[in-house]
Amino acid sequence: MGFFFIVLGNIFNVYAPVVVGEGIDFLTKSIYAKKELDSGQLSTSVNIPSSLWWFAPKGQSANGQLILNSENTVGLVIRIGLLLALTYIVMYIIKGVFLFYQRQTIIVMSRYVEYDLKNEIYNKYQELDSAFYKRNRTGDLMNRISEDTSRVRMYLGPAIMYTINLIVLIIMCVFVMLQIDVELTLYTLLPLPFMMIIIFYVSTIINKKNDGVQKQQSKLSTIVQETISGIRILKAFQREDYYATQFEKESDVYKEQQLSLVKTEAFFMPVILLLVGLSTILTVYVGAVKVMDGTLTAGVIVQFVFYVNNLTWPFASVGWVTSLVQKAEASQARINEFLHTKPAIYNTVEQEEKLDGQIEFKNVSFTYPDTGIEALKDINFEIKPGKTLAIVGRTGSGKSTIANLLLRMYDCTSGTITLNRKDIQNHNLFGLRKQIGYVPQEVFLFSDTIKNNISFGSTELSEQDIMKAAQDADVHDNIVHFPLGYETILGERGINISGGQKQRISIARAIAKKPEVLIFDDCLSAVDTETEERILHSFEKVMVGKSSIIIAHRISAVKKADHIIVLDKGKIVEEGNHESLLAANGFYAMLNRKQQMESEVKRE
Repeated sequence: MGFFFIVLGNIFNVYAPVVVGEGIDFLTKSIYAKKELDSGQLSTSVNIPSSLWWFAPKGQSANGQLILNSENTVGLVIRIGLLLALTYIVMYIIKGVFLFYQRQTIIVMSRYVEYDLKNEIYNKYQELDSAFYKRNRTGDLMNRISEDTSRVRMYLGPAIMYTINLIVLIIMCVFVMLQIDVELTLYTLLPLPFMMIIIFYVSTIINKKNDGVQKQQSKLSTIVQETISGIRILKAFQREDYYATQFEKESDVYKEQQLSLVKTEAFFMPVILLLVGLSTILTVYVGAVKVMDGTLTAGVIVQFVFYVNNLTWPFASVGWVTSLVQKAEASQARINEFLHTKPAIYNTVEQEEKLDGQIEFKNVSFTYPDTGIEALKDINFEIKPGKTLAIVGRTGSGKSTIANLLLRMYDCTSGTITLNRKDIQNHNLFGLRKQIGYVPQEVFLFSDTIKNNISFGSTELSEQDIMKAAQDADVHDNIVHFPLGYETILGERGINISGGQKQRISIARAIAKKPEVLIFDDCLSAVDTETEERILHSFEKVMVGKSSIIIAHRISAVKKADHIIVLDKGKIVEEGNHESLLAANGFYAMLNRKQQMESEVKRE
């Protein structure tokens, strides 16, 4: 449809100069006819413009000739002149209508494609596994869904539209011009290929400089983003002057690159105007010679000048369109790189199955695919339905990796993980995660209300359910003292509340959806001992009938667990309950004595 409207629009675009040329010839001949009548001739005739053959005054025209005499000359000439002007205006109105529709088809189509492409990329991002996000930077992911899709749209919209328009307009204009005069056509078109080559060359330089400007702008954005995100650390270490100096240096580089780009772009318009002027001069000069020879009329020269102007901008757009195509090609390659990425973790089962809480690790080992670090080695344990397993160990011992494997953020390298006595990979992935309440070590809260953050895991929670979860997480009293209570909007990543409050809201979010399995990954590290006791007391009620895993550094958080495993360098070095591990006088007992001494020092 867009191609169809381009063709129709250009028909009127090419035919409109014919009306102007015929109008000038008609007025010129009418002036000579008036002089003949003034000299005593009784009547004369002039050709009626072909665009107005439909207008033939009765009794005043014959065989395409307009008969003039001393009584009707001025009136008829004025009427035909006005009709010619009206015809020209109507043609450009019709051309404008078709131009509107060609943009409504091609440009709007490109917007729809951009919309679909962004959704496709976003949905792909949802499918990809955790390892993918560790390999790729957030800024790069954002650019592919914003900048790259926009560049692809520019190819699908403006680049295609201007290319088709250029081809159609050249064919139509050159065909009409050759029909009138071959020699004048060749002289008229002579500078245009040179203009196209120069513009292509200049556009290539502009593209390279523009890429440099974009990269430098990314550097500036990174500095600003890091400064704002870490403003408290920056102020605490008094590094304001250092970052201000760094930003000023990078800004100077950006300024120089931008000025260099502007200087090159400033060369662009004069070159176009020079070559357009040269083409116009050649047209007028060669045309004037032919008019004096009697082989052409003055109207034809004006007609050719219009065609030069019509062809100028399509020719000038060649370099720009080429640039758009190159950018789109590079952007689409970057997009395809992600779209063709196969997620390492994917769903293999359609039917969801309710978990009964039975969990077993059999000889499980895991090596992180990107770093090659072996996080777990031959891990074996079992959690009976409704029981609690605690995991303790030094930082980097593999505690959080067990939580990630249970959530299928990763699949184990060797061994088997079973739930309901069935391999975890034979469970519906989404149903599995829906039935697990997870409190991560690094809390993430969304820039939304506290109520929506707590109800994030389920859309079917009532006000009472949300408040009950907040009470169980010992954060309800804090929330109600906020001016807007549960409707309080949290800042980015919950920056306007304390670390302990963030952790407790995260706990409330996990338990609010009433999962079958609970995983607490060192989620009490930011709360004091008294608050920890209250939350653990609430956990006892929440965890009734549910299988739970508590990952912690503090012995006080795990001592009531049914079974405790102690990890060191990815291996289980001790296991048992609290009393048996203390009696063994190993790593667990040493950690317990150390923490008791720290508590006594704090009390003193």
